[in-house]
Amino acid sequence: MYDKLVLVTLKTRLEELIERFNTRAQAKFYIEHMGLNFADYDDEHQVYSTTVTTLRRQLEGLLPKIHVIERGFLPNYLFTPQDLIVTIGRDGLVVNTAKYLQGQPIVAVNPDASRIDGVLLPYLPAQARAGVEKVLQDKAQFHEITMAQVQLNDGQELLAFNDFYLGQRTHLSSRYTLQWHGESERQSSSGVLVSTGAGSTGWISSAQNMADAVSHLLLGQKAPTLPRLHMNWADRRLVFVVREPFKSRWSGVSLTSGLIDEGEELTLESLMPEGGVIFSDGVEADSLAFNSGAVALVRAAERRTRLVAR
Repeated sequence: MYDKLVLVTLKTRLEELIERFNTRAQAKFYIEHMGLNFADYDDEHQVYSTTVTTLRRQLEGLLPKIHVIERGFLPNYLFTPQDLIVTIGRDGLVVNTAKYLQGQPIVAVNPDASRIDGVLLPYLPAQARAGVEKVLQDKAQFHEITMAQVQLNDGQELLAFNDFYLGQRTHLSSRYTLQWHGESERQSSSGVLVSTGAGSTGWISSAQNMADAVSHLLLGQKAPTLPRLHMNWADRRLVFVVREPFKSRWSGVSLTSGLIDEGEELTLESLMPEGGVIFSDGVEADSLAFNSGAVALVRAAERRTRLVAR
């Protein structure tokens, strides 16, 4: 069933600094000149590099081919249905990789448990071979993680593992028409967030924190504890929240949050002549223009992420 193992890596902070400053010595000078500890960058790099080398050696022989690709090459890499994916890096590497797959299994490895919490990283390096073997023996259990999809009226599409942002790229007001459950409203806000279950504890939780803060400001210590949104990774619903909606003669605030059930769509029509954008998972470089004339349909994606469980 599988003929190739694809090991996805990322650049360490030290490597990114060296790219910026051309040499290790210049990078070290800059960090120490700023009063920071360069040794932490060095130690982190050594741990990661050693772990990647050791992991690749451990995985050899399981499949005929092993390809190692760095995260930056994901958009141009042609994955096949016969690929088995191993990621080694922070949780964000799983998020980045998942959007380029079509259901291939991911064995996600935490390379440095002392620095990385690893919510999406079930495997330590020493356990990764066993995880791959379970997939090859058809004995693996999977977390089936729901993703979100946005489609524009010109046919362009974008996937999100955690969340979408739709609105103005800058801090200017986002202006658009929102359609939900048969109702339509023009809005002026700081943009709209749409989250999956996997992302429900991330960016969108800031809206809940803001609601808590306002509640305590108005009611003091007597303010009740507001219920928190809890969604599991497989939940086929999405949740949307309008950030800082402004009520005026032109704009309303009645359609500012909701749960998008499977089979439903949230529709937004851009009313921004320029600067409108849609991006996923906090990556602004991977985005769609969302200017006047653009209509976005947001729904749960048919495609799911298959994360190999321990």
